[in-house]
Amino acid sequence: MTEQEIFDKVAAILEDRFDLDKTKITNDLNFKNDLEADSIDIVEFVIELEDTFGAEIPDEDAEKIQTVGDAVNYIKEHMITKE
Repeated sequence: MTEQEIFDKVAAILEDRFDLDKTKITNDLNFKNDLEADSIDIVEFVIELEDTFGAEIPDEDAEKIQTVGDAVNYIKEHMITKE
């Protein structure tokens, strides 16, 4: 899966969960600062990432995912180590 494909899937999750226009989603989009996501929103988003990409994200790693770029990079790196 390419980085763009990962980004597109993450963007689709955010688009649905936060009712965003896809054109507003960038790698720099910060979940807490830009979306005003609370801890429950973040946990639900991480669960959706796990379901979408078929991988478990440990809590200590999930805490480090603060932007769309962080999510894309984590998934890309995690998938590489799984292969």
